[in-house]
Amino acid sequence: MRQPARATRHLGLDLGGTNIKWVVVEHEQEGDHDVWRVLERDQLTTPASDGPDAVIPRLIEAGRDAIARCAGVETVGIGVPGLYDPATGATRFLVNLPGAWAGRPVAGPIGEALGHPAFLINDARAFGLAELRLGAARHADSMVGLTLGTGVGGVIAVDGHVHQGHDGTAGEIGHLTIEPDGPWCGCGNRGCLEAFARADQIAAACGAATVEEALARARAGDQQATDGLAAVGRYLGIGIANMVTVISPDQVVIGGGVAAAADLLLEPIRAELRRRVKTTALDRVELVTAELGTWAGAIGAAIHGAEEAARRGAIGPADAATVGASRGA
Repeated sequence: MRQPARATRHLGLDLGGTNIKWVVVEHEQEGDHDVWRVLERDQLTTPASDGPDAVIPRLIEAGRDAIARCAGVETVGIGVPGLYDPATGATRFLVNLPGAWAGRPVAGPIGEALGHPAFLINDARAFGLAELRLGAARHADSMVGLTLGTGVGGVIAVDGHVHQGHDGTAGEIGHLTIEPDGPWCGCGNRGCLEAFARADQIAAACGAATVEEALARARAGDQQATDGLAAVGRYLGIGIANMVTVISPDQVVIGGGVAAAADLLLEPIRAELRRRVKTTALDRVELVTAELGTWAGAIGAAIHGAEEAARRGAIGPADAATVGASRGA
């Protein structure tokens, strides 16, 4: 008789410019279904201005705190706000974190200090994996996700797998070219979706200092703010329409810090989808907001660590069989 698989625990660290969030999740297989539960979570401030020599020890500190409070952790996933090398576990470019991050080993030192295999993932892909496993897209086989904030992060999933490409960069929806001769983007291209829909551009389009002020003005009936959000929604709709045409997903999930504006952005997005998507049935594509809030990145990082360790055989055979039964990232 087959013995029931034991529950396993996994740590996720989400490196942000202001805070490092950590989450411990538990995974258990019940029949043919994978069940993920959040057991514990907390956060520490990020000493971002002091560079990686201060940030990496703070990530280790957060991990030790988590493991002390929630025993039995077996793997570590680390969400980073930028590009990394999945083969070496080193960061390549973290756009919003100062310091010499190019080629900096991160997964190795953290895994060694915590005593568990550790793996990096882009924070937007971590967001998408969390929403796919236990959030807004948990019943979807395919999805497109966007995180709206300081930048515009993206994620795509097909057949239950977050697609990361050969170097972890697949899904960068924020860097789709929307306007060939549009404004410069931080990536070096012109006219990226991010150049129109990141937080500072939303505020500027609305004649406001911050997104929060822009939303308050729009909800109070300010015409410039209303028009500005409609314009941003149109650009988002163009980008999403491109992805819907290519992927034909079950769901489009919008999250991130600017998701508070979703009620003002969704109708302009839907209008643009109706205008531009001609090859697939839009009534089969559900446009929703994310469910897991600011903890999605840490949750997804934890799930990624579990699934990547199982894929690479970095945990025991029985545990790998248990975690590996889930749809891998």
